[in-house]
Amino acid sequence: MAVKTDFLVVGSGLAGLFFALKAARFGEVVVLAKDSVSSTSTSMAQGGIASVTSRDDSFDNHIQDTLLAGAGLCKKDIVEMCVGQAPDRIQDLINFGVNFDKTSQGFELTREGGHSHRRILHSFDQTGLAIQNALISACKKNPKIKILENQMAVDLILSKDKSSCIGSYVLDLKTSSVQSFVARATVLATGGAGKVYLYTSNWDGATGDGIAMAKRAGCKIANMEFLQFHPTCLFHRDARNFLISEALRGEGAVLKDHKGYAFMKDYHALGNLAPRDIVARAIDSEMKKSGHDFVYLDITFKKPEETKKRFPGVYEKCLKFGIDITKDLIPVVPAAHYLCGGILTDAFGKTNLHGLFALGENACTGLHGANRLASNSLMEATVFAHNACEYLSKNFKDYTFINEDVLPWDSGNAVDLDEMIVVAHNWQEVRQLMWNYVGIVRSNKRLKRAKQRIAMLSDEIKEYYWNFKVNKDLLELRNIALIAELTIDSALMRKESRGIHYNIDYPKLDSNFAHDTII
Repeated sequence: MAVKTDFLVVGSGLAGLFFALKAARFGEVVVLAKDSVSSTSTSMAQGGIASVTSRDDSFDNHIQDTLLAGAGLCKKDIVEMCVGQAPDRIQDLINFGVNFDKTSQGFELTREGGHSHRRILHSFDQTGLAIQNALISACKKNPKIKILENQMAVDLILSKDKSSCIGSYVLDLKTSSVQSFVARATVLATGGAGKVYLYTSNWDGATGDGIAMAKRAGCKIANMEFLQFHPTCLFHRDARNFLISEALRGEGAVLKDHKGYAFMKDYHALGNLAPRDIVARAIDSEMKKSGHDFVYLDITFKKPEETKKRFPGVYEKCLKFGIDITKDLIPVVPAAHYLCGGILTDAFGKTNLHGLFALGENACTGLHGANRLASNSLMEATVFAHNACEYLSKNFKDYTFINEDVLPWDSGNAVDLDEMIVVAHNWQEVRQLMWNYVGIVRSNKRLKRAKQRIAMLSDEIKEYYWNFKVNKDLLELRNIALIAELTIDSALMRKESRGIHYNIDYPKLDSNFAHDTII
């Protein structure tokens, strides 16, 4: 028997929970969390959320900064809509229980790379965690919202004519059983796909599940070549995916090479506050020139008490690894961080499949273009979640339960996978392949090699999928392999360098490619 609900939300980060709280006004909501409800990329977001709240700033400034970072691919009407809505969505978050840092004059604002003004609201240096915890608390108090943990969506369920999404097959990771969920509207909010790369700032579950499911269901996917590498992840053998917030550079921290030279002024007029793609490529260049595996970030010039107060999370985490950031330089390296592409949507989060919406990082909305402006992502998640709910509340009658029998999950003759070492090996091979050939700096030769190898790996993975019973590792492997294919194909289609995507065979911007890459 299928589980029935008005709204099925796949993902428990900011986009999913914000939508749930808004949608609960006019329907029942089930939220699926792949792990615990707090295991999300939102929880790991340090810097903050961008919004114009200061008299010294303006919507036009924020719009222009976003368009400049997006390198000609932002949809201007979407940018204007998001920037204009941002203060109201900040108020929504406050109403849901989020506490942003304040001074006697108002919000305590910081500045990050690419921003012309201080407009980043934050909660110390753990803004995402503060947002996540507040929204979880608000959802748990709402009787119309049901959160189910350890539930991994396998594939979307389509109507018989394939024109509508009517729900999803979902694997219970505790019982290993697959159940059908049906809904008036299904919302994909599964986050990004950083785990397709060997080094990433993302949480372990960021395997592009929503994008992969949407692609298999026939949705349009856009701009997968634009994967943003965060310039500064902590480089330490015992540290896994710990981000050193861009806000440190917003407060004056300086990138230096192993001789102590502050190199960013050689790459961009904004120096250490240049857009992320510039900074990531600069660090990559410096590492290749020197032969070192990392560079340094220096914030030792600030008073220790100021650093500890402003960045308590970064200070404590680094201290665990023997690095006192008030005295020591921080070893950092770029890592896969944020996907600007994803499932193509309109201004309401609608996809080209009726009944299916996409929100947050797994969506391509037109806000980020070829490169996301720092801290616009949390803002985007709230705006589109709000828009989707406004649209659904006004058009609820168009989203009815489709009166069709949903076929139960059928494992056929599949047997238990007895050699997990094969899956683990393929996991590692996909991620190493993407890091080596489809990383910060690309070339035609590397991309073509990657395409040939990923095609062979995908065939192997499909064989595993159909012959063995599904489990989390196999499903995630299937998804990252498809994400890798989409990324490689998109990168090969873009014969220029723009924003995050840099190909040494096409090093210049080409006006003929000032459009989305759609698959």
